[in-house]
Amino acid sequence: MTADQPVILTDPPRAQQLVVNQLATMGAATVHEAMGRIGALGPDLRPIQTGARIAGSAVTVRCWPGDNLMIHAAVEQCGPGDVLVVATAAPSTHGMFGDLFATALRYRGVIGLVIDAGVRDTADLREMGFPVWSRHVSTEGSVKATPGSVNVPVVVSGQSIDAGDIIVADDDGVVVVRREAASATLEAAKARVEKEALTRAAFLQGELGLDRYGLRQTLADLGVTYRSYGDHHATEQR
Repeated sequence: MTADQPVILTDPPRAQQLVVNQLATMGAATVHEAMGRIGALGPDLRPIQTGARIAGSAVTVRCWPGDNLMIHAAVEQCGPGDVLVVATAAPSTHGMFGDLFATALRYRGVIGLVIDAGVRDTADLREMGFPVWSRHVSTEGSVKATPGSVNVPVVVSGQSIDAGDIIVADDDGVVVVRREAASATLEAAKARVEKEALTRAAFLQGELGLDRYGLRQTLADLGVTYRSYGDHHATEQR
């Protein structure tokens, strides 16, 4: 079997659900920072709703542009807590996913969709409460004619995503966590949340970031000086 031969892989490994659920509470930005600022799928993959915060195991789909045949095939491979991740072999603006797909996925316990293409029926999806992050919103429909693959590695915004990797998504965007790094990422994210709580408490007491982060010395090292507004403009006018 060649790497490009169409295939549907069944029963991929998944991270422990308890770890996945806890990552959802951390949020995409915190998880991204906790991993060393990696894993983000970029600013152009946007939510069609507000207020959704999810984390789930990826079921990956590789489709042909404008062809959603393999999304139909992928539905069968989805289970509770999964996130469907759809990529195309080349850029596509087609509305490849809508409310009927969401209805079928919800029955199987899927908690959201990330699609590197277009989505439609967005009002219906919002009313259903089915979270979606997409690159485009488009009325243009799809065909069902070209083979692709399910649960193979796909690339979205330069990030490789394999079946069973963890997708963390909220209003800030989408981050992928490698399945084998899930537990370590969770511990790092918890530590970051605790650190931010201490910083927030300090800011509420009036402490400045300049002092808490030691940035006064950074400014000095970069040649930034302090002068009064009046002295500065008096000098400029001479």
